[in-house]
Amino acid sequence: MAWRCSGSTNKELIENMWRHKLISDTRVKEAFIKVDRHHYAPSKPYEDSPQYIGYQATISAPHMHAIALEHLISFMMPSAASPAPRALDIGSGSGYLTHVMAELVGTRGLVVGVEHINALRDKGEANMRKSAEGAQLLDSGKVKFIAADGRKGLNEPARKGEDEFGTQWDVIHVGASASEVHDELVRQLKSPGCMFIPVEDERDQDSQYVWRIEKDKDGNISRKRLFGVRYVPLTDAPEEEIF
Repeated sequence: MAWRCSGSTNKELIENMWRHKLISDTRVKEAFIKVDRHHYAPSKPYEDSPQYIGYQATISAPHMHAIALEHLISFMMPSAASPAPRALDIGSGSGYLTHVMAELVGTRGLVVGVEHINALRDKGEANMRKSAEGAQLLDSGKVKFIAADGRKGLNEPARKGEDEFGTQWDVIHVGASASEVHDELVRQLKSPGCMFIPVEDERDQDSQYVWRIEKDKDGNISRKRLFGVRYVPLTDAPEEEIF
């Protein structure tokens, strides 16, 4: 599919994914068009394939980011129940998906990218500052990049005007393969809320599957295994990077 969906420009890449039904929600399509992948992928930015970004990490293929957002979109958009959606992007890497998510959460929303390697945290922020739109999102506080252990989620304090559930997340996206669905991440989901997470198969550590974890308004949790994938692992940072 990659050879069909790749393009020579950012818009052509997204239009090709739309044409081949890898994007079906117009809101997701419009958000991707606003964020030029050239600022985030070091080579072949408009190819529908993963790219190495250093530190044993990759930027996922665009179609994988699109699939993730299609599963999370209904929880990311501002609504009467959640006028200021909060999204956590664990394993934010290049910062690309973090930026796209910020285009969806509305003017009052918050997106935080979490990286366990300081240099990648810095890379994500630097990449966003390559565009005026990205720099404005950072300067406004709508987007943050933090170095932390993503397996523990993030207890980000509520901002002024947010309700008592402000430290929880409407959406959690995990961009690396976890050894399990970490309980702390599930606890940090709002009710309602949704998580998209690749997880190692407990019977075969060489296999990984994406799980969609949803918490309803009453706190009931449902889990659905979606499809097999191949992600870099969600692990400790290299020793020299730990702080």
